Amino acid sequence: MEYISKDIEKKWQNFWSENQSFEPSDDLTKEKKYILSMFPYPSGRIHMGHVRNYCLGDAFARHFRKSNFNVLHPIGWDSFGMPAENAAIKHKLHPKKWTYENIDYMRDELKALGLSFSETREFATSDELYTKWEQEFIIKMYEAGIIYRKSATVNWCPHDLTVLANEQLEDGCCWRCGTQVVQKEMPGYYVGITKYAQELLDDLELLKNDWPSQVLTMQENWIGRSEGLEFKFELSIESKAKLERTFSKYFVFTTRPDTIYGVSYSALAPEHPIVKYIVENNLLPEKKIKAIKDMQKVPERDRAIQEKEGVCLEIEVMHPLTGEKIPVWVANFVLASYGGGAVMAVPAHDQRDFEFAKKYDLPIKQVIVGTEGVIANPTEAFTGEGTLINSESFTGLPNIKAKKAIIYHFEQNSLGIKQVNFKLRDWGVSRQRYWGAPVPFIHCDDCGLVPEKIENLPVALPDDVEITGEGNPLDSHPTWKHCSCPKCGKPAIRETDTLDTFVQSSWYFLRYATNPKVWNEAGISKSDSDYWMDVDQYIGGIEHAILHLLYARFFTKVLRDLGYTNSTEPFKRLLTQGMVLKDGAKMSKSKGNVVDPDLIVEKYGADTARLFMMFAAPPTKELEWNDSAVDGAYRFIKKFFERAENVTTSSVKELENINHSSLNKEEKEARKKVYEALLKSNEVFTKTYTFNTLIASSMEALNALQAQKNELVWAEGYYILTNILEPIIPHACWELSKKLFELKNFDGKIEIKEEVFALESIVLAVTINGKKRCEIEVAPDASKEEILATAKTASAKWLGNSELVKEIVVPNKLVNFVIKG
Repeated sequence: MEYISKDIEKKWQNFWSENQSFEPSDDLTKEKKYILSMFPYPSGRIHMGHVRNYCLGDAFARHFRKSNFNVLHPIGWDSFGMPAENAAIKHKLHPKKWTYENIDYMRDELKALGLSFSETREFATSDELYTKWEQEFIIKMYEAGIIYRKSATVNWCPHDLTVLANEQLEDGCCWRCGTQVVQKEMPGYYVGITKYAQELLDDLELLKNDWPSQVLTMQENWIGRSEGLEFKFELSIESKAKLERTFSKYFVFTTRPDTIYGVSYSALAPEHPIVKYIVENNLLPEKKIKAIKDMQKVPERDRAIQEKEGVCLEIEVMHPLTGEKIPVWVANFVLASYGGGAVMAVPAHDQRDFEFAKKYDLPIKQVIVGTEGVIANPTEAFTGEGTLINSESFTGLPNIKAKKAIIYHFEQNSLGIKQVNFKLRDWGVSRQRYWGAPVPFIHCDDCGLVPEKIENLPVALPDDVEITGEGNPLDSHPTWKHCSCPKCGKPAIRETDTLDTFVQSSWYFLRYATNPKVWNEAGISKSDSDYWMDVDQYIGGIEHAILHLLYARFFTKVLRDLGYTNSTEPFKRLLTQGMVLKDGAKMSKSKGNVVDPDLIVEKYGADTARLFMMFAAPPTKELEWNDSAVDGAYRFIKKFFERAENVTTSSVKELENINHSSLNKEEKEARKKVYEALLKSNEVFTKTYTFNTLIASSMEALNALQAQKNELVWAEGYYILTNILEPIIPHACWELSKKLFELKNFDGKIEIKEEVFALESIVLAVTINGKKRCEIEVAPDASKEEILATAKTASAKWLGNSELVKEIVVPNKLVNFVIKG
């Protein structure tokens, strides 16, 4: 048979579309599989990373579909975001037009790869219907106290003119445009993800065996649970007076209460209310005020890698146990977002505090000694375990026991409490841009902040805007923001912030799981969710380990608590695919090493692109582009197609009549290799993900088939191999299966025939005094006496006339003779 990829691929893509071959069944009694790859941003063209991601997902979907599962394998578009606005400015196009034209183009590109997506469940997150239900969830979350509005210091991108979450910074720069981020005080909406911090942490245990350990560790570290002591530092009488009695105390959190007697100074974050008050009221010399203001401009993440810097605030607090006066500083290493933005500093036992104390000549008080005794190291802090010294009644206690004892003392004397803290911060979702989902709230002078009425949703974007790149187009629109208060009916102002696009990708999988027949009536169908959720296999890049994956887990739990789903964790199994490289670097236009998927499909066909992507490397590893390997993939498909001429009509009819015992050695070996590939297929799709080994096994099977001439063995081999390879090279396999088997081999699981693995003989090594001399071939059921006799004959020239001291037979492995002389 001649392999002409263009004709075959177009033919089957049209067939699948016309016959709705990949739509999930409405029969919810069938066993299901929900296979999902992270949906793309419609940038205009797909890249090789897309090809790898979606070919992996498609292989899973096709495998389980052929195994009689009801498969949901959807696709959509993560279509809101800044790039559309940037393109609108550059090309003088409306963001909506640019976005939906890109979607149309990319949809055709994905279709050309033969991906088995459901066509009826496709949507874009910028569709007004999607926005409608998202806005309903946002209102319900607000009513439940999970969303709130506050004024805070935020990460501001001066290029994109929008707020960014901490997770969206890369080395202090905007993750989208790379501009250096600045700090800015402004009001915004926050999602209370910290309310779920403990559950998010605990439920990582549920994912332990099915998610990459690296992702679990990254999330655990990002959530950052720590236990310790929270207590107050009371300001001295003089300091209270200096601050005009606006403040009397502040709270600190420490994970090292055992070092409480070693406190020699306290430090506040540059954004701490006391620091702000001092700056605003000029309560320090001008030079110090300027230094603090400069500190406040630097994002928290950048401060973490800067040299330790501080300014003495010329105020003091009282040590809670000794009553000693302690100086208060502002320090760039203290985070406003953790522990209240204030710390107790113990230079002798914390390296960061030590470096700061050395720089500013502050006292260093050692209160723990290790096994070597009281030996202070002048160059670093002692952070190991040991025994308390200089700690009043706690002196002599091991520091681990002292932690509990000191916390107990604080609680008994109402000085402080045991506290659990998290590094995780609430998620700021306000964005000052046009192309996003409008936040569905209204500002009323009389009623305050009021949610829009549910029946008025969606709050849709106006089409008549001009995107200039300066300011928020919704805020400057002449009419859009002017409305009536839903509560009192008086003139009011609509919120002009839009939602962070990560909100849209935090629930899209639940929307897919909802039958399109009810999309107008419900955002999420709970009964559909009960059937389809959780996603059985999720595929995407590890770069989403913290942002998207954490937010999606959080949203699922919130929507569960609001009654929309019973799902607790969205994704059962996670596969994080490696990047596609060329010349050792990630493909990018700037490096000039981009390979256009469209050109590969045009030259070789989609099946070649798919086969190369699955064969060149295990899916979790980086894949290096190799032109000759692509050519090799094409040659294999061509050979696979051409060798199908060995399958005759008569042999197909006699498929079930293979008498294995009557076959010769080559014929038996060919059957064995084919069934080994079938075993490998079942293992790869459920356990190992190593598609490269499956393809290698299939290639070995084809070679073994070529080494024999039995037509029945050829027919059986192709019956199985076209089934195995269909998830990887679907067009070629559907064409062959249709011509040879009327697609019957795609109707369910193919049973393993154990007879093919029965061994005709086994090979044993023969060793003399532990040194291998030869090998023997014996029947699997040969007796010990038969094995020894055969071994002695085979090794006679090494045994000679030596005295035989011992004869050892290790079953299925070796025979060892111990001799003398």
